[in-house]
Order: sequence, then structure tokens, then C-alpha cells
Amino acid sequence: MLIKKTELKNLVKKLRGENKTIVATNGCFDILHVGHVRYLKKAKSFGDVLIVALNSDKSVKNIKGENRPINNENDRAEILSALKSVDYVVLFDENSPIDLLLEIKPDVYTKGADYTTETLPEAKAIISAGVRIEFITFVEGKSTTSIIEKMKK
Repeated sequence: MLIKKTELKNLVKKLRGENKTIVATNGCFDILHVGHVRYLKKAKSFGDVLIVALNSDKSVKNIKGENRPINNENDRAEILSALKSVDYVVLFDENSPIDLLLEIKPDVYTKGADYTTETLPEAKAIISAGVRIEFITFVEGKSTTSIIEKMKK
């Protein structure tokens, strides 16, 4: 379910009142593929509720370049929301989800294993806020970039 950033505080308060373990992750999720599906399923396994912070179109362009995203933010949010493992999707415009994460203060934050605690920009701040970080191994050879390159050929 797509929720607005303004609704996030109340949602998290409600979930905490129900003693739910909150997991958060973030990403562009531009062309959804099996790597994304497996990653999100694993992320959900760390708790009761998975909140996906989804980079807005503006944010994706800043990070990936003018030709991205391929799919617009509303389409990406709807596709993610349809996945069994995803409970909530919230859009954000910034390049980093740090402000959103500090607002949510999930119990667990997941990120791909291409990061480490030392290389993840938001790590220090969210660890200081009491958030546990779990790194998830990617499915080899599965990425939006590789799909785009294959299509170009």
C-alpha cells in the first residue's frame, strides 16, 4: 500500500502499539526482476512489517542519470505494493533515505551486501538511533542496469 510521508509517523506509532517488528529498506526498483523479489522477501523475513522507501523519479534521475527511471514512480510503487512481502511503500525525493529512516526508526534496516557498515552513508546515524542493519546478498547477474544493457544489444 502506498502511503504518504505525512502518514508515516502515525502508521509507525500504530504498528509499535501492536508490538510489530518494523523492517525498512529503500531503492529505485526501476525494472522489477527476480533479484528484487528475492531481496524483498528476505528483508521481510527480519520482521512483521516491511516498509519500502522508494526513490521518487526526481531522486532516481539524480542518482542514475537523465534516462532513468524507465518506469515512473507511481507504476513502481504499484508494482511493489502488489508483492506479498511488501506492506507499505513511501516515496522520497532525497538521494538518501536517512531523514525518512530517522523518522521511522525501524527495528531493522536492510541493504544489499554490496554495502558494508563503513560504506553505507546512513549507517552511522541509524545505528546511533538503535536500528539494526542487515545486509542481503544479491542474486548474481540480476540488475536493472544489466537488463537495460541486454535490451540495448
